Amino acid sequence: MKFSRDDADLFVPDGAPMPAALARTTHLCVAAHQDDQEYMAYHGIAECFGRDDKWFTGVVVTDGAGSPRGGPYADLSDARMMAVRRREQRKAAVLGEYACQIQLFHPSAAVKDPHRPEAVADLRAVLETARPEVVYVHNPADKHDTHVACCLRAIAALRALPPDARPRKVYGCEFWRSLDWLVDQDKQALDVDRRRNMAAALTALFDSQITGGKRYDTAVLGRQAANATFFESHGVDKSAALTWALDLTPLAHDASLAVADYTLAFVERLRADVADRLGRLGG
Repeated sequence: MKFSRDDADLFVPDGAPMPAALARTTHLCVAAHQDDQEYMAYHGIAECFGRDDKWFTGVVVTDGAGSPRGGPYADLSDARMMAVRRREQRKAAVLGEYACQIQLFHPSAAVKDPHRPEAVADLRAVLETARPEVVYVHNPADKHDTHVACCLRAIAALRALPPDARPRKVYGCEFWRSLDWLVDQDKQALDVDRRRNMAAALTALFDSQITGGKRYDTAVLGRQAANATFFESHGVDKSAALTWALDLTPLAHDASLAVADYTLAFVERLRADVADRLGRLGG
């Protein structure tokens, strides 16, 4: 498979030949950075692990050059950090038994430019071959510009597919803004309680981030536990770990829907819920 950048990396952990290795994909994540998919799309990784009828593929859009770094990684150049992060992502693909791990290695600035077509073209090429049933992307209400840009490029790529090649479900996953603010009927509850040992192991592989000063490993697992406990105030926990997502399937299937209008409707439903509760209780 030919991508727009010569340094793009396509890795098949079990050595299966292409394009069959990618075509077996059932669950696919489009993530901005190395390690994002292990945090935001663990639901898909766990769903496919150990199966021969379900396969997870990860697609990392950017090169990771701008990541914060500290400790033993403090003095690494951008080039060396990119190489470290590439290796870490490959290790996660082996541990998680992914169908494929693709790292497109676009600079973040290029992905954030809506007039640059390369990321959309690369993502479309992947999706045309993979034809996943389920796709995980960043959510459009995220507070990280690169995450939102990757979400928008993924939606554009999905819309460019023939209607019969589009996934049956598209999840916009929480990351740099929790989605616990959604009203309950808008929450897509993804149970991530399976194989918590593997979830911990996958997150621990990204030492350049964790030892480098960002405790994503404990933060993400803690958020998932908190989601499960704080979901229902009048019922016992049904799971020990949940992650929230927006249902972005309509955006993938209907190009007439504006992403901003669709996203802000979730915010308006939260506003209406708060106003109603305060009104009923004398606020």
